[in-house]
Amino acid sequence: MVTRSAAERRDEAQRAYNANLAECPGHDLLGTLSDKWLTLVVAALADGPLRYAELSREVAGASQKMLTQTLRKLERDGLVARSVTAAVPVQVSYELTALGHELLPLQRAIKSWAETHIAEVHSARAAYDARPA
Repeated sequence: MVTRSAAERRDEAQRAYNANLAECPGHDLLGTLSDKWLTLVVAALADGPLRYAELSREVAGASQKMLTQTLRKLERDGLVARSVTAAVPVQVSYELTALGHELLPLQRAIKSWAETHIAEVHSARAAYDARPA
């Protein structure tokens, strides 16, 4: 067994949970949470459960394949629960879990920031694009 100093153990622990490093467990989750479709689906489910067809109308522009993949990813990560009701035809609905609801304030804060600063971002983009190559 290799003996390590306390400083080496602290450094190793810090690297293990540095989301900027690809091998960090948080790195993958941050990538998932920053997905455009995931953000739109979570926002659509904020007011309560929706059936698939309702979700597809709310999340305009998402293909059937993309919406299905996003819902599966959200369900796998514990952010969305899928409910199947035995009826003719079978009814499937999706709703945020408690974990999914915890994400809403963060998403709303980012949305608010974007709405507040969009003019500044557009101005910065225009200035950048106008620079000589």
